Amino acid sequence: MFKKPFSTKGRIRRTEYFLSFFVYAAVIVFAIMAVFSGGSPAWLLAVPAMLWFGIAQNAKRCHDLGNSGWYQFIPFYVLWLLFAGSQPGINKYGPNPKGVGNGFENPVAVA
Repeated sequence: MFKKPFSTKGRIRRTEYFLSFFVYAAVIVFAIMAVFSGGSPAWLLAVPAMLWFGIAQNAKRCHDLGNSGWYQFIPFYVLWLLFAGSQPGINKYGPNPKGVGNGFENPVAVA
């Protein structure tokens, strides 16, 4: 989990996406609160990094659904990313992170 979090390549599961979403939201909110409460402006450095982190994780989740990463910019599409199931099997963005439909399942034993 969280392999190459700033890369837009590959696919991620809903679990990793949920965790990414909450980490992203918490850091952004904390950074904004720190800056506006008179804290160090060094927190402003976290904002661009977290924005890239969010865009990368959204793109990978779009890939998991079989769509281009550009779909994340459709209004309210993030809600679909939070709740939609993965596309089974291998798609053009890589194998299913759950392993469902990748062709590596346990074969049925033939007696």
